[in-house]
Amino acid sequence: MINFNPDKEFWRGKRVFLTGHTGFKGGWLALWLKQLGAIVHGFSLQPPTVPNLFTLANVEGALTHQVGDIRDAKVLSDAIQKFKPDIVLHLAAQPILRLSYDEPVETYATNVMGTVHLLEAVRHTPSAQVTLVITTDKCYENREQIWPYREGDAMGGHDPYSSSKGCAELVVSSYGHSYFNKGEAVIASARAGNVIGGGDWARDRLMTDIVAAVARGQKPVIRNPHAIRPWQHVLEPLSGYLRAAEVLWEKRPAHGSEAWNFGPESESEVCVGDVANTVCELWGFKSGLEIIPDARRLHEATLLRLDSTKAKIELGWKPRLSLRDALSMTVEWYKAHLDGSNMNQMTLSQIQNYQTRNSSCATELARPLATASNS
Repeated sequence: MINFNPDKEFWRGKRVFLTGHTGFKGGWLALWLKQLGAIVHGFSLQPPTVPNLFTLANVEGALTHQVGDIRDAKVLSDAIQKFKPDIVLHLAAQPILRLSYDEPVETYATNVMGTVHLLEAVRHTPSAQVTLVITTDKCYENREQIWPYREGDAMGGHDPYSSSKGCAELVVSSYGHSYFNKGEAVIASARAGNVIGGGDWARDRLMTDIVAAVARGQKPVIRNPHAIRPWQHVLEPLSGYLRAAEVLWEKRPAHGSEAWNFGPESESEVCVGDVANTVCELWGFKSGLEIIPDARRLHEATLLRLDSTKAKIELGWKPRLSLRDALSMTVEWYKAHLDGSNMNQMTLSQIQNYQTRNSSCATELARPLATASNS
């Protein structure tokens, strides 16, 4: 099922509790769920940046918006039990690797105990039949190996962010085997790589920094041009999350917990310098890049790849965008924002276009990325 799209009949009327809806990925997912006919309750902190996707794309119009902190177990539990969801999608997190060095306690409290609080609330909410916890490819014990990581590989993490996500995965597995191994409800986790797309202004994100610099007519500053990442547009893993929820619903009752990787094809696993140069080319910016070594010398993975074979076989999921297509959509979104366009319409349009595009054509139209000659 290469050209999989979410099943509108499945999602119509489904009650979905979504954490992290004021964030980048959560905002895109909230709009998509609304488009599919789901009834969505969002639980999250206030938007983390100014500007932000939540405000610009009117995400609040797609759901019931509740400001709340997943570190507060009672408030979170009360919200879930009051809403009586069919499906819970957990995206709320402290998502910034470099920030985790400055705020390790807050990072672990949010990413580990926040996950515990959510699963504890879910297991006491009979209506919640499917729960999907979103983590990251950083959850793996990264040995800088040349072959991609599979779902059964060891969890780990060098920095507080990565290890907190590895811990969250262990929490999901433990709860799955301890509390979700007999009844109707089922839980799972989903792991994705570096996600790009319009509406992300988070700190220390490559696309955020490039777009901000180019919009000002300045050279983008790159600190680690040779690091290889599995780049993908935000709609790619989101389509996987939606499909995973559908399959989990069909598989009830299940035993233990599931996990799936949602990564791009190998052609999209390229270095930071190449991505930066291609964005500049697509924008029409010809002044090049500025390479400045990281003064703090914080550890970041140089090579990290995901194996998504399990998702392809079990879910019928497959990425449909080339990296150049993903970067083009991202540049298109930010240019539209700078031009004063209606960003709710722009975001929904990109979701619709993503669903209607032919994945085989996307592969055929893919062109090589610009060469990072100055990286």
